[in-house]
Amino acid sequence: STVQILQDKRGGSAVCLFVGARLLVQVYKQFVLSLQYCSVDTSPLSNYVMHPFWNAVVERLPKWLAPNLMTFIGFLLLIFNFALLTWYDPQFRASSSEHPLIPNWVWLVCGIAHFLSHTLDGCDGKQARRTGSSSPLGELFDHGLDSWATMFFPTAIYSMFGRSTEYGITVTQMYMVVWVVMIGFIMSHWEKYNTGTLFLPWGYDMSQVCMSVMYLAAFLCGQELWRTHLPMGLRFYMVFLFSFYGGFLFISLPHTVGNLYRAKSEGTGRNLTLYEGMRPLLSPVLLFVLCIAWLNLSSMDIMEQQPRLFYFMSGTVFANIACRLIIAQMSNTRCEGVNALLWPLVVIVAAMYVVPLGQWELVLLIGYTVVVTLLHIHFGVCVVMQMADHFNINIFTLKKQKA
Repeated sequence: STVQILQDKRGGSAVCLFVGARLLVQVYKQFVLSLQYCSVDTSPLSNYVMHPFWNAVVERLPKWLAPNLMTFIGFLLLIFNFALLTWYDPQFRASSSEHPLIPNWVWLVCGIAHFLSHTLDGCDGKQARRTGSSSPLGELFDHGLDSWATMFFPTAIYSMFGRSTEYGITVTQMYMVVWVVMIGFIMSHWEKYNTGTLFLPWGYDMSQVCMSVMYLAAFLCGQELWRTHLPMGLRFYMVFLFSFYGGFLFISLPHTVGNLYRAKSEGTGRNLTLYEGMRPLLSPVLLFVLCIAWLNLSSMDIMEQQPRLFYFMSGTVFANIACRLIIAQMSNTRCEGVNALLWPLVVIVAAMYVVPLGQWELVLLIGYTVVVTLLHIHFGVCVVMQMADHFNINIFTLKKQKA
């Protein structure tokens, strides 16, 4: 099978036309051999607590354990949490008095799975350096799965509060929380696209530790804990919302702006024009606008009817956008303008604007979600397999492939 590559003369990006089953990113291969991974982590929690803990854990791992396998297992644990909570609370209503509560043991299982996932995510890079198996494939595999995880993290914790009118938040408010997490992730890689350095966000490890504590608290005290009245009339859901919004506005955003300003003023970045520097944000902004337009035009109030499905759809398309940006910033090539997965979404929103779709809206949401999920998985599998073939390594073992 073959793939035809068309070069964009203005920026050197590659447009891949699928003729067979393979995906060849030729421009990426050209640059990736000289790749040097550059990241900065200044978080006190990470440097003084998490990294010493992960260092101790890594020393006890067998040297035959492949870092990519650790990354993948950690991601599967997040999917397990999402699936388990979907089973017990598909509509995020289990925390309300009219519906049975989620069994306490579920929170313990989710807490253990989340802690292990975070630990594996923190140890995979250290295991790669320990075993001498660091590679661009590992970086792409790690960050690529992290981009999808931005949807699984917050939606799993939502079932603790749910849609309860007094103690919970609406599904639309939760959707904005999901977007805050996704924006924080894309900004980190947009920052690297412009500066050449990945500045790891402070809020990531903080949020992961807090989520593990919340799972444990829900197991020990039950979901009734989140109905406790706090001083000054506050509720736990208010603290939950502020932690995400405040973390983004007062920690992540100022750090990103400061890092970009320093790179520009000191001449250490890529010195892109304003348009080229902002280009990676085009697809995320368009995705956000289209999703909000869908919600406003929906004749059946699709968010109230199928919140999990809408979250999943948005997170999957976002992950594909983020993965392509990660490839661009790793390979020092021009990122794409509009992601191809957005065009069907444009058509759906346009159709809703012309005529009410009724129940066909749900059919379109399900169909679009299935299609983008399959295409995103296909994209990821093809890129990973071809990178493994190019570097002559196995994906989930440390044994070298035969030449």
